[in-house]
Amino acid sequence: MPTRTGQTGHMSAPTALPADGFTARWETWDGADVEEVTLRWENEAWTATGSVGRERIQYVLRISPLWQVRQFLLFRDLEDPDLWLGTDGSGHWGEMNGAHRTDLDGCTEIALGCTPFDHVAPLRRHHPDVDHSVEVRVMHVDVETLGITRASRRYHRLAERRWTVDDGTDDTLVEFSVDPYGLPLDIPGRFRRR
Repeated sequence: MPTRTGQTGHMSAPTALPADGFTARWETWDGADVEEVTLRWENEAWTATGSVGRERIQYVLRISPLWQVRQFLLFRDLEDPDLWLGTDGSGHWGEMNGAHRTDLDGCTEIALGCTPFDHVAPLRRHHPDVDHSVEVRVMHVDVETLGITRASRRYHRLAERRWTVDDGTDDTLVEFSVDPYGLPLDIPGRFRRR
């Protein structure tokens, strides 16, 4: 639920993505590695397919028209996914084999930490007014161990397309701007948009 901290006018949602899809690329701040993510509209939902060079992973997210994550697949070095999670849409998560993951109940977002794409679904779904915040429940996936921890993440809107995010892991706020589609541009010290 949004936390109100100021008085401003209504802010608009991000621009609709092109019907024929969209591709974005980032590089690590030092320029050593590249990520590419492609968004495609298919079967009445978005499919995001990303490839992260440094961690040598690929991920696939199925996202509803309202930008709710419905399914997450993580590939490392095998043809079959190393991790495959899905939700029933009401905050209950399970694995591909049908095992209910009660430890993930209530989470709405996936966070890998190695990609700025983590921020897209919550920023496209929530658009509070300037100087207002929204808090979301995320599952942090360790791409090496496949361990998952729950956390809260708070997004605070500084301007129409400028945000801070506090993921609760330390006292550092990350500040960044987004393009008209709600995809992060540069995230200082971490990623540069190409």
